[in-house]
Parts: sequence; C-alpha cells; structure tokens
Amino acid sequence: MTINCKGKLIDLTSPKVMGILNLTPDSFYDGGKYKNESQILAQVEMMLKNEATFIDIGAYSSRPNAQHISEAEELTRLLPIINLLTKVFPEIIISVDTFRSEVAKQAITNGAALINDISAGKLDQNMMQTVANLQVPYILMHMKGTPQNMQEQTNYKNIIKELIFYFSERVAEAKKLGINDMIIDPGFGFAKNTAQNFEVLTHLELLKIVDLPILAGVSRKSMIYKTLKNTAQDALNGTTVLNTIALQKGANILRVHDVKEATETVKLIAQLNQ
Repeated sequence: MTINCKGKLIDLTSPKVMGILNLTPDSFYDGGKYKNESQILAQVEMMLKNEATFIDIGAYSSRPNAQHISEAEELTRLLPIINLLTKVFPEIIISVDTFRSEVAKQAITNGAALINDISAGKLDQNMMQTVANLQVPYILMHMKGTPQNMQEQTNYKNIIKELIFYFSERVAEAKKLGINDMIIDPGFGFAKNTAQNFEVLTHLELLKIVDLPILAGVSRKSMIYKTLKNTAQDALNGTTVLNTIALQKGANILRVHDVKEATETVKLIAQLNQ
C-alpha cells in the first residue's frame, strides 16, 4: 500500500500524519492565523519536526457556508507559499487541497506532490484528467453539493452503502483515465450531520472494501465540539480520542492541525498492535 510522491515511495501500511496549513482568512479553526512568511515557516518547521509526512496546503476555505473565491485568488494565495516551502524544506511533501484542475496543475508544476480534492472530480470536470496527466497521487473525498450548500444535503438511506457506491464509481472513473495512486476520504463534516459523522467513524473499516488507503480528517471538527459543548479551540483532546478510534478502524492517514499529538497517537497504537 504505497504511493509515489515525486519519486519517493510512501508506505501507508504504517499510518502517516498530514499536517494542515490553511492559507485562508476564514477557516473554521485557524483562519487568518498564518499571515506572513515567518509565521508560515515556523508552523511548517514545527509540523515537520513533529514527523508530519505530508503538509496539506489549502487556499480555499471549504467549511460550511464558506465564502467563494476566484481561481486567481486561490493561486495568488497558494503558489508563493509552495515555492517558499520547497525552497526552505527541499524534502517536503506538499499536498494541495483544491477542487480546481488549473490550481492542481500549477501547484504540481511549482513543487507540490499530491492533490487532495474535496469533490473527487465532481466540481471540475477536468480535474481527474489533469491528475492523470500529472501522474500524482489523488485524494478523493466524499461530499454532496458544494461547501456553500452541502449541509442542506444530509439525506441518506444508508450512509455507509452510499459512501461505498460513491467511491467505487469515482475510483473506477479515475482508473479508467490512468490515475494509479489513490486515497479515499469519507469527508467528515461534509454533507453530514453529527450523528452521521459518528456513524461513518463507527463503520470506517467497511470502507476497506474499496481496497485503497483511507484518510481520516476529524481534527477539531464540529462533530467533536458540538458533542462536548465546547469550541474548536477546546477540541484537541476530543480529536485525539477520535483519531485513536480511526486508527483502530483502519485509517492510514490522519489529517490534523496538531501534528505532535497525532504522531504520538500513531506510535501508541502501533505499540498496542505489536
């Protein structure tokens, strides 16, 4: 279960941690936190020091009801930071969180290594072909609608069956175009209410039927802080608990704001499994 990132094979049979770097002013937890190059470099250096395998950079906020921005604005936010990070940290493996094919193309051209698409190609009909042409790993997430309207689309007869069908269909499409390295993400918080998020986590191991690595992104999300009646700022402990469960149910990548705690969770679960 390996993926090829710029010629480097990453083995996902032992779980890895993906650190989040949001370049958006309005992300739900850390929006506007990293305003200049020194703050960005310090944060990324800390994540790499704490053994993040991937750094996932997003310049378009996908939180519920997020403000829509233009492709040009997304590129303006994104490309200088990719160039900066690849210059300062030559070994860095950058994942770019985008649903736009042109952004994906320019990001990879400027040094990113994989594409993380919240729509699995459904918001840009050119995305999958672009990823196939670039021959980079592709993260396909489950979502219905857009970030602006997804929370109105939470009707499921059987959410696990629908996720399996969705991934089977999207993966088949990707394979047909020649995409080789894929990861699936059930999309916690995307077109799902709190109860549905917990149902997906409870049955996460059933997604193994798709036979691809699974990314779990529960970090500081509302499924935690709404349940605990606190805030995203207070949701680190809850995040660690749910990350532990995700690993026990087969997650191969934890996408997190807090890399040190996630890395420790991975090491403890590895020890437990020995």
